[in-house]
Amino acid sequence: MKKYILITIATIAIFSTTIISCSDEFVNRDPVYSVGSENYFNSKTDYDNALIGAYDLLQSTFVNVLMGEIASDNTLAGGGNATDVPGYQQIDDMIHTPVNAQLKSLWDYMFAGVQRCNYILEFKDKTDFVGKNQVIAEARFLRAYYHFELVKWFGGIPLNGDKRFNVGDEKSIPRSSVSDVYASIEADLIFAKDNLSPTASQKGRATKGAALALLGKVYLYQNKFVLAASTFESLISTSSYSLVTDYNSIFEDAGENGLESLFEVQYTDVEGAGFGCFQCSEGNIAVGFNGPRDYTGSLFTSGFSFNVPTQKIVNAFEAGDRRKAVAILDIEAWAASTGATFSKGNEHTGFYNRKYIPRIRSANAQGDRNLTNPNNYRAMRYADVLLMAAEAYSRGGIDDSKAKDYLNQVRRRAFGDLNHDITASGAALTDFILAERRIELVGEGHRFFDLVRTGKAAQEIEGFKAGKNELFPIPIEEIQFANGNWEQNPGY
Repeated sequence: MKKYILITIATIAIFSTTIISCSDEFVNRDPVYSVGSENYFNSKTDYDNALIGAYDLLQSTFVNVLMGEIASDNTLAGGGNATDVPGYQQIDDMIHTPVNAQLKSLWDYMFAGVQRCNYILEFKDKTDFVGKNQVIAEARFLRAYYHFELVKWFGGIPLNGDKRFNVGDEKSIPRSSVSDVYASIEADLIFAKDNLSPTASQKGRATKGAALALLGKVYLYQNKFVLAASTFESLISTSSYSLVTDYNSIFEDAGENGLESLFEVQYTDVEGAGFGCFQCSEGNIAVGFNGPRDYTGSLFTSGFSFNVPTQKIVNAFEAGDRRKAVAILDIEAWAASTGATFSKGNEHTGFYNRKYIPRIRSANAQGDRNLTNPNNYRAMRYADVLLMAAEAYSRGGIDDSKAKDYLNQVRRRAFGDLNHDITASGAALTDFILAERRIELVGEGHRFFDLVRTGKAAQEIEGFKAGKNELFPIPIEEIQFANGNWEQNPGY
């Protein structure tokens, strides 16, 4: 069982305070016990329990990954029909508006994570104990993680320092600039890298390596190439992580939290969920959404046929690339060879995201099995770090030799030989690196943001409008709650 640091949201009563949105059900659920917030944080156990609560919102990032892929040119929304989960369909077609339930959920989930971290940090000086810096560093890492998700999706967001948001703050606290949000994220991650242990006390906890990887990524997103390169280099030089030989193993149970993993969102299938309460799930909901519709057969189980890969991404794989069979399930070929059966859903392409589709599992699985899958999300892995480092060295004009070395390490694993090494330099090398990121990380939710930050989204994503679709709209409810204090993103 993979319940390392998982806990149901209702367990920590101290998070009953609302965040910016008054309708935040997952923050306001009935607690198992009740403790006044100002009377909490009197022991190490109190801080540890609060920290587990802050980790818990990571499980809600299933929606970030699913929509991040659908928004890109890698996949179509799919589903049962053209109106199945309208929010996904609209994002796929780039016709989304501030009225979008899935974007609202993403906003709520990520701000709930921020709120839980801010609660710990608000009382960080109340009680001293051995190992306190580790706890504070984990809280600051998590806040940086949630803030990074929010700034990627929505741009400038309200910041409140080391304090919780209270009801009414939305009318007085402005949206901070994107640069100020990134400055806050950088400060949190610098503290985290300086204070986190290199090894996790439990699987799923943040480490120094995770903080360095995310800090380098944050620099890269701002085109701070020198800082990004040096940060990635300090991580790579530790030799604490490595590429595993078998690419397929990364996405199976045996590959979870392995040598290539810097940070994973932990999921389990022993606490079930249903459609009435997605946020109750301890499982990876996106996996069930990705699965083949009405599937019967070996290895896999049925799902809802969302997030279906396009022919375009299938064609992007080079001949001999062993990653293709791991990333893409050709359902027609699979059915012909195994006798499996399935139904065609909306926008059926014949392909599924094999990395993250449901597998047959034990009889102990609880709840709706389409919504309670145990597949961890590999949020940051070493191949991603190598390719980001390569990009920073190349785009920054710093060192093409290092860029090629890191790029070719990834390609040698993919092809199993040295015959596919890239020898280009300059702008051509950068193009090869960005193309490699797409193939290596397909299905993992990064493609849309890679296209946006490199200025290529309008030419690759059908319906994308430059000057508008780089960001998503602030949910209409939040604009209304703010009562004129927050401006909507341009074009919405």
